[in-house]
Amino acid sequence: MAPKDHSVLKKNFGSHLKKIRESKGFSLIDLDYRCDLNESNISKIENGKFDIRLSTVFELAKGLGVEAKELLDF
Repeated sequence: MAPKDHSVLKKNFGSHLKKIRESKGFSLIDLDYRCDLNESNISKIENGKFDIRLSTVFELAKGLGVEAKELLDF
């Protein structure tokens, strides 16, 4: 996968994450408290500026109260 493709992938994942977070009524700070990630990093992920690991997907899913596969279905 070319670096440009990674950029699109990160942006699409981030958009999807933000949509799920907002649908749950959570602010960035709310999600920060619910998982082991700080609000700054969550914001970077949502804006496609941060490359995440699989463990981060599971941490975000835990904080949102969803299955990890829901975060990857975008």
